[in-house]
This record gives sequence, C-alpha cells and structure tokens, in this order.
Amino acid sequence: MIFRKFQAGTCRAWLRRVSLRQELCFSSSSTVPPQPVPPLAQTLQGYLTALEPLLPPEELSHTRRMVQEFGRPGGLGSRLQDGLEKRARLTKNWISPWWTQWAYLESRQPLPVHSNPAISLPRRDYNGWKSQLVFASKLIAAVLDFKAKINTGQLPVEYMRGKPLCMELYPLLFSSCRIPGPKHDYVAHYGRSRRMPTHITVVRNYQFFQLEVYNSDGSRMTESQIHSQLLRIRSQSWKTDKEPMGILTSEHRHTWGAAYNRLLRDKLNKESVRMIETGLFSLCLDSPVMRISDEKYASRKAAQILHGGGTFSNSGNRWFDKTLQFVVGEDGSWGLLYEPATAEGPPIATLLHHILEYCEKPDPKRAPLIPLLMPKKLYFHIDREIKRDIENAKQNLDILINDLDVNVFNFKKFGKDLPKQHNLSPNSFIQVALQLAYYRVHNEVCVACDIASQRMFRGGRTEYIRSPTNETLKFILAFDDPSVSREAKIQLFREAVDAYTALTQQVLRGYGIDHHLLGLKLQAIEEGMSIPKIFMDTAYGLATHWKLRTGQVPANTDSVMCFGPLVPDGYAICYNPQADHVHFSITAFNCCEETHAETLALTLKNTWCQLQELLQPTV
Repeated sequence: MIFRKFQAGTCRAWLRRVSLRQELCFSSSSTVPPQPVPPLAQTLQGYLTALEPLLPPEELSHTRRMVQEFGRPGGLGSRLQDGLEKRARLTKNWISPWWTQWAYLESRQPLPVHSNPAISLPRRDYNGWKSQLVFASKLIAAVLDFKAKINTGQLPVEYMRGKPLCMELYPLLFSSCRIPGPKHDYVAHYGRSRRMPTHITVVRNYQFFQLEVYNSDGSRMTESQIHSQLLRIRSQSWKTDKEPMGILTSEHRHTWGAAYNRLLRDKLNKESVRMIETGLFSLCLDSPVMRISDEKYASRKAAQILHGGGTFSNSGNRWFDKTLQFVVGEDGSWGLLYEPATAEGPPIATLLHHILEYCEKPDPKRAPLIPLLMPKKLYFHIDREIKRDIENAKQNLDILINDLDVNVFNFKKFGKDLPKQHNLSPNSFIQVALQLAYYRVHNEVCVACDIASQRMFRGGRTEYIRSPTNETLKFILAFDDPSVSREAKIQLFREAVDAYTALTQQVLRGYGIDHHLLGLKLQAIEEGMSIPKIFMDTAYGLATHWKLRTGQVPANTDSVMCFGPLVPDGYAICYNPQADHVHFSITAFNCCEETHAETLALTLKNTWCQLQELLQPTV
C-alpha cells in the first residue's frame, strides 16, 4: 500500500512539472491580438445587405427604418456599442465566453445529433476484436503522445494566412467534461487541478473502466502495456445485459440535470461518475456496424460515431458530456466525437492528423517488466428512480436517432483542384453550389451559416459566414434560364463566388456581423434593458433561422464530419474537399415533410456535374 502511494506521488510530481511547461508553452497565445469589436455602422449595413435576398421590398423597408433608428448617433445602438468596447478593454475576449454560454451551455437540447459533431475516419483494414484492441492501443498511445507535445511545449504554434493562432484550447481538450445543470451547464476542467488525472475511461458493452495510462515514474505506458490492459478489460466485460448508464447523458439537458443529481446522491455512483468526468478522454470499444450495402455503409458508420446507432447498438457506450470520445469498432470503423463547448474543428483536425501519422510508425518503446494494476471497473447502484430515468432516456434517444436521416457520399468527378484552376476559392465555390442545390429542391434560397475560425484573436472561437448574397441569388436565377448565355452565367457564377470570398475575408479580419449582433443583444440584457426592437423584428428571426448549417473539415485525410441540423426544417451539410474528390455528409429530420437528405444529395451531385460542364464544356 505504501509502495502504491509512493508511485502515485511520484507520477503527480512529474505531472505538476509538465503543467508548468504547458503554461509556458501556451503563454504564446498572448502574442495574438485581441478580437476587435466591429464598427456599429458596418455591422448594421452588412445585416441589411444580408437580408436583401431573403425579404420582399416592403418588409425590408420596415426593417431598414428600425435598423436606422437603432443605429442613429447617440441612440440605443451607440450606447450598447460603447458597452461592448468597454467589455473588450476589460476582458480577454469580449464575445467568446458569451457565445459559449449562449450557443452551448444554455441550450437545453440533447447533445447527440443537436450539438456534438462526429468525425468518421477511413475504415481500418481489419475485422475482429483482436485487431480492434491492437489498433485501440495504438490510438491511445498516439493521443498520449499528442498530449505530451502540448505539455512539453513541442506543439508548434499554428498559423493561418501568415498570422499566429491562439493555442489556448489545446490543454483544455483533456480531462474536461460538461456538467448538466437545471438552467445551464458548465464545463469542468480537471487538468488544471493539483492532482492531475492520469487515467482514461474505456467503455465496452455499456461497462465503464478506469485505465491508468502512466507508469509510476510519470512515463507513458507503451502500446503493449495498454494492449494487455485492454485484454483484461475485455475479459471483464463480456456480459451484454448491463444497464446502459451512458444513455442518461443523451437526454434533454434539464432532464439529465435532474437525473444527474439523483444519481450522485449515492456515494458509489458519485465516485464512478467523477472517474468518467476527470479522465483524460474516453475510448468506446464498439460492436460492429450493421452492414447492409457498401453504398449505405459510409452513412451508417458516420451515424454510429455520431450517436451510437441506438439503444440496441452502441449508444450505451457513450458519455456524451465528455469533451473527447474516441470510437473504435470491431469491424474497422473508427472516429471521434467531441463536445463543442470546449473543443472545435481545427484543433481536433490537428489531433487526428497526429494520430494518423503516429499510427504509421512502429511502437517506439519496449514494455518495462513491471506488474500492472488491474483496470478498475466502475460500478453503479441503480435504484427504481435511476432505472426509470434510463428507460425514458432509451426511448427518447431511439426516437431522436430514428428521426435523423444521414446521407454520406464521396463525389469523385472532381475536387478542389477544379475551382483553383479557374482562380476560384474552393470553399466559396462549394457554398454557392449548396445554395443552388437547395434552390432546385425547395424553389427558394435559405439562410445558411458556414463556421469560420476566430483563433487569430486572443481567446477567439468561431464566427458565421452567412449566405446567400445578392450575387448568389442573381446567379441562381440565371443558371437554369436558357435565355442567359453561358458566358453570362460564368460571369455571374464568378461574381457570386468572389462575393462569398470577400465575406470570408471580412470575417477572418474579425468583422463578421452575427456575433456582433448577438453581443449587442446580450449587452442590453447585461445592462438590465428590454431586448431592443431590432432583435424582436420578424426579419431577425428569419435571419437567424439557419436552414443550412454547414462546415468544412480542415483535414488532408478522407474523413467525414457529421452533425444534425440547427432547426427542424433544415439541413446540416459537412464537406471535406480533397484535390480530386469531395466527401459530403447531409443530415435532415424525417419529421419534416419538406426536407429529405437523399433528395438534396442527388440534386447536389447533379448540380456539381453541371457546374463542371459550365466551366469546362465537353463539347
């Protein structure tokens, strides 16, 4: 017993030294500039311009008068702008904490589908549990190697367009977890504590295990050590009749908050939950994805990472509040699920890139000949109330999963090289094409958001690039009009793509409109005012009803990101453009009769082919 205490003490002393180096490493974030508060007049004009393709003239005139009143010199808008500028002077970032609170922590929607993005990676070349555990061991070692680079200051500062990016998110990815509350959630970061966690959580057949991943001297366990521990976990988790405790985390946040408090009344439950929450990350060892056809396998695989496939599949192997969850299936499927209040796309892409590179290398270290402690199984005391909570959560999650239509496909005729050949931005090309495809299905354009990073600013997170633009609408109306010449269509298409590129550049300079408008609204609430009329206007409701939620995967590998729509009558479209092909995932809710993921996917494929024909006619 004394020996074990000495082991733990030695390990934690090492981790405290690492923590100091980590702080020194990420002090470089102070070199990036603060996020500017955009000029009020510029944002209000941008807002009106964004409404032009969406509103009839009489409604636009009404909103223009309201916006002009709000923005007049010395008016309400000016007062709120002054408040935001003062907030910017006194805080690290004037909008990021508000955005995280408003967009994530105050949302009461379930985390699966509605919030947590999933990334599905190319299937590994194996089938069976033995190879599953070998790869899982490699993956754990790769993630620990990435964490070591963060801890020791070896992770290079990232740059975008020659400018350094804020690196503050990286240390927060590990040993963090979202905690449910009655009105809003909060995120607990256990990696900052004096007794830094040294374990991960492994889940198999709905059973959770605490797996220590560091030796007594603070060194990381080798792949062979981890593999031997995973074999032990498998031998202790063969039963398949266990209650799926993780399902509770899939509930509506208010419901889960109440169940969470009931669960933690029991000491055993509290200890088990704390072990899951404090772990560096979670590893989910899933049973195989049902394979109906090769065509639908990609969609099923992405859905499996996103929500676990349902209560009769792997959904009980998730703890949706956890910031990082790696999923490894018996059939070679694998991926990652992350909680976006703490994590976001580009840092996750950097982590995945490191994992893929690491997995190509042989195990660099021999396993030391020391006995390993048995992985600790986490037990729960389930009373009648908790049993009822689990049954309700199972029902609700299956309803949510059955309501989600997921369509993943690989468009192979061309990739981002085609727009580049014509001096067009690939991302802007895709965004205009999405609007055209949507118009062809629904006979209208719709409000769309594309997520752009703001990490070029201190403490920056994300901002929306919104569409459609006036130029996009003009191009869409001309594209299927036979009276418009090919040359005119190409010119209109180029203008639409260039207009979106200009919007992108404006957002990357810190002058997006959506977070600024949100900030003005929240500043009014902060000062105890009534919500300004501009935000009660039907136009603002329309402008923030995001029927197209889009996102680009910034990765050089054939990965597919997937998440659910923001609104019941909308779509979510993720895309990963490679040189000669593009991966897409489209989701929609079955409960909405107007939206259909497969129809939009077929239309998008057809639209892409026609855009290629427009730019490079075969005749």
